[in-house]
Amino acid sequence: MPELPDVSVYAESLAAKLGGGVLRRIRIANPFLLRTAVPPINAAEGRSVHGVERLGKRVVIVLQGDVPDEPSQDWFLVLHLMIAGRLHWYPAGAKPPAKGALAFFEFDAGTLVFTEAGTQRRASLHLVVGREALAAMDPGGLEVLQASQAEFDARLLAGKHTLKRALTAPQAFSGIGNSYSDEILHRARLSPVTLTTALGADERARLFNATREVLTEWTERLRDEAARSGGWPKSVTAFRSEMAVHGRFGQPCPVCGAPVQRIVYASNETNYCARCQTGGKLLADRALSRLLKASWPKTLDG
Repeated sequence: MPELPDVSVYAESLAAKLGGGVLRRIRIANPFLLRTAVPPINAAEGRSVHGVERLGKRVVIVLQGDVPDEPSQDWFLVLHLMIAGRLHWYPAGAKPPAKGALAFFEFDAGTLVFTEAGTQRRASLHLVVGREALAAMDPGGLEVLQASQAEFDARLLAGKHTLKRALTAPQAFSGIGNSYSDEILHRARLSPVTLTTALGADERARLFNATREVLTEWTERLRDEAARSGGWPKSVTAFRSEMAVHGRFGQPCPVCGAPVQRIVYASNETNYCARCQTGGKLLADRALSRLLKASWPKTLDG
């Protein structure tokens, strides 16, 4: 799932492309995508773009609301990419391919195409009117890059959860998912299964700083990549070779050289370095450790 760095760069790139232009036409290619009926989606056509924002892991296109016979409030197209959704930009005059497209948004400068790979159909589009309606879609997670250590600690200690679960809960922290939580915990040298209530002040400070560093560094990295690709992110993926641990099971940790480990659960996995994060202890895998039972190695050395 695209997370804070990816969604931020999508929003910035789209804002630069649109430049206050007008949304001329919306074509919905797959009806499952649209999750609101009132107002009708075509009522957004003909409105000028006031900006592009990020709401958690959603891209929000802000449209003019001050038109005759209507209350003066902005309209919002809210695009949630979920796991496999992606956005593509085609400049004016270029013909976007129809394959895999869920929706087309035609602006003065070009066409934004919303696609989703696979068949699960989790991506969504909402059209809402007014800031109050937009705020109702916000899970309420803390924006760590605008928060203080005290605010971060308060969210972290609001419940008794593992660090992995706490970081990825959208009600706790905004825009952090499976990929960047792995990177944050590795940077902070903390185990993903440590309970939030077990952290001392020094460990909470390490986690706060690591969260801000990882999100900032990756946003800047993806912003640079987009600039080199014509002002649009071309490769939005959860798995990048430059990552320290996420998606790198069995490969050497860039810090200590130990093989990266993983915990598999449902459709997700947590990647970590046992030497850097858990004192050499291998965390129990819900599937493999139960199968091997007594034969399951407890440490890197077996």
